[in-house]
Amino acid sequence: MTGHPSSTESASLARIDCLHVIASLDPATGGTAEGVQQLAGSALRGGRTVEILTLDLPQSTWGNTVGCTVHRLGPCTLGTYRYSALLRPWLRAHHGQYKSVVVHGLWQYHGLAVRSELLATATPYFVYTHGMLDPWFKHQFPLKHLKKSAYWPWGEYRVLRDARAVLFTCEEERRLARQSFAHYRANEAVVSFGSPGPGDADATAQREAFLQQFPQLRDKRVLLFLGRVHLKKACDLLVSAFAAVAHTDPQLQLVIAGPDPDGLEPQLRALATGLGSDRITFTGMLNEQLKWGALRAAEVLLLPSHQENFGISVVEALACAVPVLISDKVNIWREITADGAGLVAPDTLAGTSQTMATWLGFTAAQRAAMAQQAEQCFVQRFHMDAAAAKLQQVLDAHG
Repeated sequence: MTGHPSSTESASLARIDCLHVIASLDPATGGTAEGVQQLAGSALRGGRTVEILTLDLPQSTWGNTVGCTVHRLGPCTLGTYRYSALLRPWLRAHHGQYKSVVVHGLWQYHGLAVRSELLATATPYFVYTHGMLDPWFKHQFPLKHLKKSAYWPWGEYRVLRDARAVLFTCEEERRLARQSFAHYRANEAVVSFGSPGPGDADATAQREAFLQQFPQLRDKRVLLFLGRVHLKKACDLLVSAFAAVAHTDPQLQLVIAGPDPDGLEPQLRALATGLGSDRITFTGMLNEQLKWGALRAAEVLLLPSHQENFGISVVEALACAVPVLISDKVNIWREITADGAGLVAPDTLAGTSQTMATWLGFTAAQRAAMAQQAEQCFVQRFHMDAAAAKLQQVLDAHG
C-alpha cells in the first residue's frame, strides 16, 4: 500500500517549473517583453507550469492574455534601472515555490536582486542576456559604457558569473558577448528564441482587417518595417534606400509599423520629403490582430538594424512565409542566409539599397520560392514551442 507523501515531498511536487523575471511586459519596451510572454505560453502548451514576475504597476494589464499568473510588484524608482524595494522581500518569501528562476535582460535591478536572494539557496537562477552584452553598445555609446563598466564588477559580472547558466539566443550573440567587458565569466548555453506564429487564425481575415484600417495600402506592394522606430534599427537608411528604388514601381509602398518612443517620425518624414519620396505610411503601434495582418499584406520584411540580438519581427515574418531583407548585424543572419529565407547585406545605405534592389529584380517565381524557404526556416529553427522545450532541457540539466 502506497503511503501519503510527506509535507516536504508534497511541497516539492507542487513546485512550479519556472518563474520568469522581467522588468516590464510593456510591449513598447521591445521584442523581449513579447518574447517572454510567447515563451511562457509555449511552456504552458507543453504541459509545464510557469509564472511571470514583473516590476510593472499592479493595475497594469500587460501579460493578461498569456494564461499564467503574472505578479506585478511596482512601483519602481531610479528611472530605467527600475529599483523596487518590494522585489527582494518577495523573492525571499516565494523562491522556494519554483524549480528554476529565469532573469530576462541586464543592467536593471531585477537581476541583482535575484542573485542576492537566490545565491545561497537551492533555487537555481538563469540569465537570458537578450543581446545586452553586444559590443555595438560599447562603440556607439562610450559614455554609457563607461557607466556600465563602473557597475560591472559588483553588478552584472557577479550576476552572470553565479548564474547556473547564461542563455544566448544564437551562436553569434554568444560570440559577441565575450568582447564587451573584462573578466567576463559565465557558464554559457544557446537557447533560441522564436514565435508561436499566427496559429490557426484566418490569414485572409487578418490581412483584410489591416487593409480596412489602412485602405491606402490596398493593391500596393507593401515593404514592411515592424518594430520600434529607433535609430538603432536604421530607419533613416530604410527611408533613404526606399527613395532610391521607389521609382522602379509606382505600386511600391514603404510601411513603418511600431511604437515611436523618441518621436522620430517627423524627422523621417522630412528625410523622405527631401528625397522626393512620399509613399511611406506610419501606422504607429499595431495590436496583435493588425500586426499579423500587416505581415500578411507584406511581400517582404525590412530590418537593416545596426544591432539586433534576435529580431522577433524577423521570425514572425518567416512564420507568415514572408522573406526578410536584413543587415548582417541582426544576429540570426547566418541562419537566414543558410536557409535562403531572405537577403543579407551590411548595415549601410549601400547594403540596404542593394537588398531592396535585388528583391525588386526577382521574378515572381523567385519571390515565391524564397517565401516557401522562409516558412521552412521558421518551422525548422524558430518555432517558439521548440525554443520552450530546449529551455526546459537546459533548466532540467542545470537545475
